[in-house]
Amino acid sequence: MTVTLRYAARSDVGLVRSNNQDSAYAGPNLLVVADGMGGHAGGDVASALTIAALVGLDRPDHSSDQSMSELERSIDRARQDLVDATTADPDLAGMGTTVTALLKSGNTLAMAHLGDSRAYLLRDSTLAQVTVDHTFVQHLVDTGRITPDEAESHPQRNVVMRVLGDFDLDLTPDLSIREAVPGDRWMLCSDGLSGFVPDDEIAEVLVSVTTPQDAVERLVSMSMRAGSTDNITVVVADVLDEAAAATTAVTVTPEIVGSAALAGVTAGGDDMVSPTSLPGSDIDGDTVTSFTRSTVPGGGQPATSPIAVSVLPEAVAQDGLADTLEQAMLAGGPEEEQYQPDIQPDDDLDEEVDEEEATPKKRVWLTVLGALLLVVGLVLAGWGGFRWTQTQYYVGESDGQVAVFRGIPATVGPLTFSTPVELTGTRVDELPEFVANRVHESIRATSLEDARGRADRLIEDATEEPEPTVSPSPTSTPTSTPTATDEPTGGSSPKPERASNDSGQEKNG
Repeated sequence: MTVTLRYAARSDVGLVRSNNQDSAYAGPNLLVVADGMGGHAGGDVASALTIAALVGLDRPDHSSDQSMSELERSIDRARQDLVDATTADPDLAGMGTTVTALLKSGNTLAMAHLGDSRAYLLRDSTLAQVTVDHTFVQHLVDTGRITPDEAESHPQRNVVMRVLGDFDLDLTPDLSIREAVPGDRWMLCSDGLSGFVPDDEIAEVLVSVTTPQDAVERLVSMSMRAGSTDNITVVVADVLDEAAAATTAVTVTPEIVGSAALAGVTAGGDDMVSPTSLPGSDIDGDTVTSFTRSTVPGGGQPATSPIAVSVLPEAVAQDGLADTLEQAMLAGGPEEEQYQPDIQPDDDLDEEVDEEEATPKKRVWLTVLGALLLVVGLVLAGWGGFRWTQTQYYVGESDGQVAVFRGIPATVGPLTFSTPVELTGTRVDELPEFVANRVHESIRATSLEDARGRADRLIEDATEEPEPTVSPSPTSTPTSTPTATDEPTGGSSPKPERASNDSGQEKNG
């Protein structure tokens, strides 16, 4: 069974960024999204170079057995292009890019993935994320240290652990083979979409919007309404069988969007033709809708160079990106095409001078802003602590009296954290010494009522008069029947003794 892809691609610089570092490609046999990183003159170059290294794969002659290995080799070639570009221009050092790609071969799709761009599959109205983010927070989720919900708001959610970079290190992408099922809808996107629009809202659009072109437009708009702070790039492709393809308008013109389009990347081979020679080339600064394809030799592989890059005229190229790409990709060509030091126009030099002058001012403002934020944080923390102290109560001394206090018995310099709210009228110096000492040390309470009760009990216990103790008297001891022999002896002591003896005799009698 032969299947066909109906596709569309869209990329937008977004609401915050000054340049678009994303690139994407959508063609009859190849879908790619690359999210560049590396600053002003790095991320856009990295993503454009990656697209340029992969566009040569957009051919119908791949075998299912070889498509995955061919995709892996092209990604490794892109990595080497990044290394060569950095060697040629050290200012690009540190650049890198994500890459998520699907290569159709017959009724199968080979997938390669590095980074935090994503591939989603909509099948039977159910959306599933197919790729796994190569991020720090995803590692924390995989190891059970945080939940997926916590990962969405984690402060390090944008830290990517595996990317295609300019370092001379082979990082093998995640590779897999999947069946191209008619009726499936695939979506590839950068985190400018997936990081700001929930999956259920993405699924709703992919289910309800009929054409890929309308779907990508709607998704980019949703991302901007959600406040996306990143570049936004989306590719949507439908898998059609022969019958559906025959009744559906299916374009065979690849779409290149983002920084790759601005750099003039075109699909091509060893017979490279510049876009300026293409009649009717439609370049709007965001999408290249016309391209040049070379003839593939009988062996099914490009002859010498698997891809080629055509560079737009200087009026279209931005920030020297096209020059950098051309020099990097032609580094292995004839001697006259070898890399030469890039001589920047005066306007670029002026911009660099302005940026250098603005840098110290920016640092000063950042320092001032940081100090203000620190002060505000300390004030808020102090105010919160003071509010808590005003929910506490204790018993102590005020103006020489036993008093109930609100707050805590503490001071910091001239500041005190308690105030007397009730005076009992009882002088502390009239209390027994051990009670007065307790008042001086303060008696903590759980509430105002508890503090009042503790003060009242303390005063009552301290001022209560002791009851007199009754001494034993001679007549207090009961005696048996008086005897005739009892005679006074002139003292009271013998009487109790005698009574005691009589009583004892009675108990023994």
